[in-house]
Amino acid sequence: MYDERVITAFLDHQLDLYPEPVADSAEEAGDFLEETMAAVADSRREVTEYLEEVGVDTEGLSEEEIFAMPEIIEVGDGRYLILEI
Repeated sequence: MYDERVITAFLDHQLDLYPEPVADSAEEAGDFLEETMAAVADSRREVTEYLEEVGVDTEGLSEEEIFAMPEIIEVGDGRYLILEI
């Protein structure tokens, strides 16, 4: 479900979210993402739609503030990994 780019982005940014690494390998990262039901959005618009669907209150936040949240990781190819918020 999670391709190499998504897993690499997570491994590179996991310390932005957690005090210590939760995964040391691609396999562990993929398992962690599956366990936490992380989502992948294909665009910024999909990120904001997803946040609305799961009930995250973003009212009053600018787009910059939303995309600066550590739970939203830019994959680098236009997609975003969204961890449980």
